[in-house]
Amino acid sequence: MIFKKTVTRTSAAGVHMANGIIRFQKVQLNVHSFATDGIVIDAGGKSLKPLLLDFWKEQIIDALYCTHIHEDHTGCADWFERELQVPIYLNKRSLTEARKDGKYPLYRLLYWGKRKAFTPVPMPTTFNSRNCSWISIFTPGHSNDHTALLNKTTGQLFSGDLYVQTKTKVTMESESIPQIIKSLKTVLKHDFEEVFCCHAGYLPNGRKHLEDKLHYLQETAANVRDLNQKGLSVKEIQGQLFPRKYPITTFSYGQWDSKHIITSILKGRLE
Repeated sequence: MIFKKTVTRTSAAGVHMANGIIRFQKVQLNVHSFATDGIVIDAGGKSLKPLLLDFWKEQIIDALYCTHIHEDHTGCADWFERELQVPIYLNKRSLTEARKDGKYPLYRLLYWGKRKAFTPVPMPTTFNSRNCSWISIFTPGHSNDHTALLNKTTGQLFSGDLYVQTKTKVTMESESIPQIIKSLKTVLKHDFEEVFCCHAGYLPNGRKHLEDKLHYLQETAANVRDLNQKGLSVKEIQGQLFPRKYPITTFSYGQWDSKHIITSILKGRLE
């Protein structure tokens, strides 16, 4: 299989960004690594390491902060530990998992490579970089350890995978739409405008994007529950609300699918 890999580098509002893009047939995946004020936020996928090293080597790096354990965010964390010997911060829920080599489905391994074990320490609730003060905000839903980082000094939110896009059409079975809704409400209580999303990149009007996503998910949840009350099955609801089938669903053998949006909403209703 031929995977095309590229990294584009940009800067915005004092933040340096490297966007790694991997293409195979009709499926394109990407992930950002951000560097600002002496810290790096998220360490990309292992398969992108040769293309990301030059970016990291040009930065002043005091620490690495990972928004969650997924391999496209922690894939090169072992390099930071081994070569730079800087502390690596991760939500406490994933410390044990991080200390072992990553295990995940084949399609993710093909895209992102094999994450090696590393030894993080618990993500602090508050911390300081060279010139700024920060807080970490627990935002589960995409993963049970997901954490957003807010630069209180600049009003910039590093949202990990909380946003990605406004109108979510597919999710993994492990994701929870009700939890994501709660997490969006949580971050929107804080003061920020700019958002740096690990997949969408720099969003100068980021607060509005997150508000729009919240409203979309709330509306989707209401529609799913209404159709369920009318007696429609998950498959029938999917046909009405998400009629399109995306290439990632086939490529991931159904791990990414719109039906998971529906089942997580209905499960959340019972909890």
